[in-house]
Amino acid sequence: MTCAACVGRVERKLGKLAGVTATVNLATGRASVEHGPDVPVATLLATVEKAGYRAGLPTAEPPAADPVRDLRRRFAVALLLFIPVADVSLALSLVPGLRFPGWEVVVAALALPVVGWAAWPFHRAALVNLRHGTTTMDTLVSVGVVAASGWSLANLATGEVATATGWAAVLHPSGPLYLEVAAGVTTFVLAGRYFEARARRGAAGVMRSLALLRSDEVTVLDEDGGERTLPTDLLRAGDLFLVRPGERVATDGTVVDGVAAVDTSAMTGEPVPAEVAAGDEVTGGTIATGGRLVVRADTVGADTRLARMLRAVEQAQVQKSAAQRLVDRVSAVFVPVVLGVAAATLAGWLLAGATTHDAVAAALSVVVIACPCALGLATPTALMVAAGRGAELGIFLKGHRALEAVRAVDTVVLDKTGTLTTGRMSVVALACVDGVAEAELLRLAAAVERASEHPIARAIVQRAGGELPSVPDVADFEAMPGLGARGTVEGRAVVVGRVDEALLDDDLRAATGGWAAAGRTTVGVTVDGRIAGAIALADPLAPSAAGAVAALRARGLQPVLVTGDGPAPAHAVAAAVGITEVIARAMPDGKVAEIRRLQAQGRRVAMVGDGVNDAAALAAADLGIAVGAGADVALDAADVVLVRDDLRLLPAAVDLARATLGTIRGNLAWAFGYNLAAVPLAAAGLLNPLVAGAAMALSSLLVVTNSLRLRHAAVDNDVLAVVSAHKQP
Repeated sequence: MTCAACVGRVERKLGKLAGVTATVNLATGRASVEHGPDVPVATLLATVEKAGYRAGLPTAEPPAADPVRDLRRRFAVALLLFIPVADVSLALSLVPGLRFPGWEVVVAALALPVVGWAAWPFHRAALVNLRHGTTTMDTLVSVGVVAASGWSLANLATGEVATATGWAAVLHPSGPLYLEVAAGVTTFVLAGRYFEARARRGAAGVMRSLALLRSDEVTVLDEDGGERTLPTDLLRAGDLFLVRPGERVATDGTVVDGVAAVDTSAMTGEPVPAEVAAGDEVTGGTIATGGRLVVRADTVGADTRLARMLRAVEQAQVQKSAAQRLVDRVSAVFVPVVLGVAAATLAGWLLAGATTHDAVAAALSVVVIACPCALGLATPTALMVAAGRGAELGIFLKGHRALEAVRAVDTVVLDKTGTLTTGRMSVVALACVDGVAEAELLRLAAAVERASEHPIARAIVQRAGGELPSVPDVADFEAMPGLGARGTVEGRAVVVGRVDEALLDDDLRAATGGWAAAGRTTVGVTVDGRIAGAIALADPLAPSAAGAVAALRARGLQPVLVTGDGPAPAHAVAAAVGITEVIARAMPDGKVAEIRRLQAQGRRVAMVGDGVNDAAALAAADLGIAVGAGADVALDAADVVLVRDDLRLLPAAVDLARATLGTIRGNLAWAFGYNLAAVPLAAAGLLNPLVAGAAMALSSLLVVTNSLRLRHAAVDNDVLAVVSAHKQP
């Protein structure tokens, strides 16, 4: 499949079967089909085959051919050969004195691999379309390339190329070669297809990345306590399974026995592992970082949270494919009209008594001048120029969908951890009992935590390393999953972990209560059984967060905070950056639900996130924006990527996207307007094929020139400061 027309054809063919509803995902090349038991799968596959496409059941095997690699190879060869074809053909047609014996053969030899091998995907698609009685832009490209090439080779075979001299080669329709026209159309359209295929491959990578979160095998406990390893697909609701330290939780369930710290960042995005014990729920795809758990499976297969997350991403991508490029949407009308005009031109000239030569030249002019060179360039050239400008600023615009979405976005949903905050825990406050200095409290806590890999431990050790000259060694270290850690430091028993309210004095109780209200994480430090103090940790606010939110408001966009964290830290961060609308404790499917809720209110939503847990929401939103240091799956799901971890690039991305969209719309308006004006002139015989080719080239030049203006797209001084800072050694 190459365009939205292909998607629509497959969906229509399948939809004609009784009781069948189909949705085709252009990005992944998959179809989601609902059908009754009376419609066998073989019938569905045969229907797709009859529509002109290969079909099979989904497998885990990689595709035999990489369309991106094939398009890249064809585009590279076409570009390499088109440049000398264009230079030689144009120069020798206009300046006969530069001609050398056999020059036309050289041009033909350079052009034939382009119009034959490089353009073969268009020819093949056109033949398939012809067999099924349909047309797409591939049809027009193929007809134009074949017509221009065939006419040129006919002139070459009859020797008429050599008889044309000076401006007669331009004004008279009999002599010149038009191979540069055919090669140019092929090269430009291949460029657009190549960059589009790259974007589609990235979209398909989202599904592969999310699938990596699933556990392939699970250790199931029998009734007699025995253990056996099974494929996760064979796990059933109610089964008890084992989760060892470092293993992924196989499916959603409830802890029956054991205590452990579970890394939930894939689902909630939060940097601090959740401490779970008997009676707590755990989610499939999360990782037990410490402790051993026995879990009862509550939901399996398609009902798990991870499976719903995968479905949300795929459904969102299906919606993306339904809003493909404007050129694809109008091709169903534009292509038949152009071919009809060309046929009418040929018939009209013949009926008027013109020679076959003149009639064919006029019809060929119609096809050549209508070839979608400017149409094919309108989007990719603007995107390429915008990509270069974005690269300078640290912004990556993935494709046309992002630009279409930006013009109507009025709400920006922001994740908290790793987006508005740094995503790394740090010590923000210490409180001690009388007689204990803060430095001593930090020194003892760091001595114990230096032997732990917990994010809280790393934050305490990092703070001590920046303030203290040295940290003593710990003996008899013991990690206590769900509780903390303990050890012996300089002969004293030190415990760092959960705060025991019974041990706190009034001052410490007031301090820890204030920290809890502010959404901070609190750990207590006891020495020889007596409380010595407490340490507050938090995920610090990103320095650029408040300014970015203010800039979004200035552009008429409403910010909303949606996070998997609890209400207290969520509201604390929201208050600090100036956000009033907050949704806390939102799991991945909950984030998607919030996106859908906002969209149901008539709002056009952009989602900004960085984690695996944000991928489904990024795909479901009208516009997905990922922070560059985030998880690969988030970067794949997003339409815009901020390469640098600075949210001041967010409003700049909006500005650049809006400017790029305006440029593309101007390009398309010119390209369509040019065709509407030029095709009647060609049909009237006022433009011969070479002049038509020159007009087409001029149209393309204007489109490229308009796109190049994006190199100087204006941005705020704050963004320029970010760029300058990153350029400094």
